[in-house]
Amino acid sequence: MTVEGALRGAAPHLLLDSLRTSLTQLYAASSADLLLIDYGFTSLRPVPPVQAPAGVPHVPVDAGPTGRVFRTQQPYLFRDGGPTATVYLPVTVRGDRFGVLVVVLPADRATPETTESLCRVAETLGHALRVADRHTDLYRSTRRAHPLSIAGEMQWGTLPGRACAGPAFDLHAHWEPAYTSGGHLLDWSVTEDELLLIVADGVGPGTPAALVSTLALTAIRNARRAGLDLVGQASLTDQALYGQYRGKDALAALLLRLDLTTGEIEVVDAGSPTLWRISGAVTERVELDRQLPLGMFEDTVYTTQRLRLRRGDRLVFVACGTGERPASGADEAPDGPVARALALTCHLSGADAPGAVVRALRERPCGTPDEVLVLCLDWRGQGTASPEPRRDGTAPSPPP
Repeated sequence: MTVEGALRGAAPHLLLDSLRTSLTQLYAASSADLLLIDYGFTSLRPVPPVQAPAGVPHVPVDAGPTGRVFRTQQPYLFRDGGPTATVYLPVTVRGDRFGVLVVVLPADRATPETTESLCRVAETLGHALRVADRHTDLYRSTRRAHPLSIAGEMQWGTLPGRACAGPAFDLHAHWEPAYTSGGHLLDWSVTEDELLLIVADGVGPGTPAALVSTLALTAIRNARRAGLDLVGQASLTDQALYGQYRGKDALAALLLRLDLTTGEIEVVDAGSPTLWRISGAVTERVELDRQLPLGMFEDTVYTTQRLRLRRGDRLVFVACGTGERPASGADEAPDGPVARALALTCHLSGADAPGAVVRALRERPCGTPDEVLVLCLDWRGQGTASPEPRRDGTAPSPPP
């Protein structure tokens, strides 16, 4: 039986046991361990039962070969001259990094061809984990370095993940605090031709904020799956929030549709988080015509704006719990710190940049909200850039 067949036939909580049996038969592996990234992206935690030395319950994400493989997303074959060799393999599905698979093989079996084959095994394991995660708590329990608050549990149970990748784009997000947050909202949907995305500020900490976000996310998905356009999605979510909270808990959000064939973007800015574009050495805030937050008033009418990406552009969405622009002369929130954080991290990969921006913002001594969400969208497709979006909803002309 193939590894894929064995994983499909295994009970959700016994994936690793099934994998170990298959790797022993196919590669003469003496051990195989799976380490999953924790919710805070600080440590890699082994799925029990662990075939590892006692006293090593987890591995810091910035240390050792396991952390190196997770960060670089490249396999690593380690030989120490002994009878065995260790292969470290990233477990990632469509850009979403789950963890690292560590396999110990006889030294004479540890070849580049075997490493390449094991990379496919690790990818298959990632897909199996996604399915199994719906049927067992084992893997979510493993990922907890600390207890989750109820609000945090709600958020992790509803958000789609941290990353998504396609032929034309990479999408990576990071938010803090990871174990107690409950306010920020993030969702996406991808087809062959388009990426639909929403990013929203939280309305405050704790369970009440998580309830608002959950209602908004459910309304957005309902409208999107019914085939409504961005205006329809915003309007339905606006009505759902206003009907429940009567304007008390309005949600500042940005809804975006990216045409994956042209790089053209359609945006509804409902009092949104800030949006930045990094194009080459230039970092600039994208100025949008801000409309009312979702749920503030009954029957708000929303309109779209358009802009276009150039190949290699990066969009950065920053939600700091406030949609307000800084007062004149106030450099502390949100524009000043965000601009400086982006300047310091623009050289990083899309996978590493969101976390670095979040840390830079949260490490400031004052003036920064406790809850921060940052999302990076890297565009690899074709298209030309326009300097500014038009407010009349028409596409701007490309530069000469």
